[in-house]
Amino acid sequence: MNRFEKVISGAWRSDMRHKLSLAFVAAFAVFPLGSAIAQVGQSGYSLPLALAMKAATKAIATCASNGYPVSAVVVDSSGIIKLEAKGDHSTILTTTSAFRKAYTVVTFGPIFRFDASSTFAALAAKNPSGAALATLPDIALLPGGVAIKVGDEIVAALGIGGSPGGDKDEVCAQAGVESIKDDIARAR
Repeated sequence: MNRFEKVISGAWRSDMRHKLSLAFVAAFAVFPLGSAIAQVGQSGYSLPLALAMKAATKAIATCASNGYPVSAVVVDSSGIIKLEAKGDHSTILTTTSAFRKAYTVVTFGPIFRFDASSTFAALAAKNPSGAALATLPDIALLPGGVAIKVGDEIVAALGIGGSPGGDKDEVCAQAGVESIKDDIARAR
């Protein structure tokens, strides 16, 4: 094989590798999408902003009445922030903590069948590989996130951050979610 044939042969192989790589990328981009859709938003219900505000306000007020300056974040079933409210006198990272708690609930709640991030934190603590979950982006193995449900479907989550202990955050989040349960039932 002369030098010209080697160059052409090498270029052809490189081009074929590139096309094959693109095919694999396209295949992997399509196939996981179907399984992700199966976990998110089957009812089509979208939590109205007014209810997100009501739940967050109630949660922040509940914690404030106990002397805890907190922040609240409501995410939809895809993990997108619907509402972020930084409570009076809460510190800067409380919004990040609240988001990660809510995100954990909508991400893993439908898979592992839990409604509160404290349940998931306990499950992870019992599993030898559980700590690895905390290395995933935006996942928090902490109490303080509570599911907002329509029937058995998680349609959003409320996360609270800032009290001296996630258990206290979760009590406030639960109060916020409870404050909108009747509204959600009527809106359906």
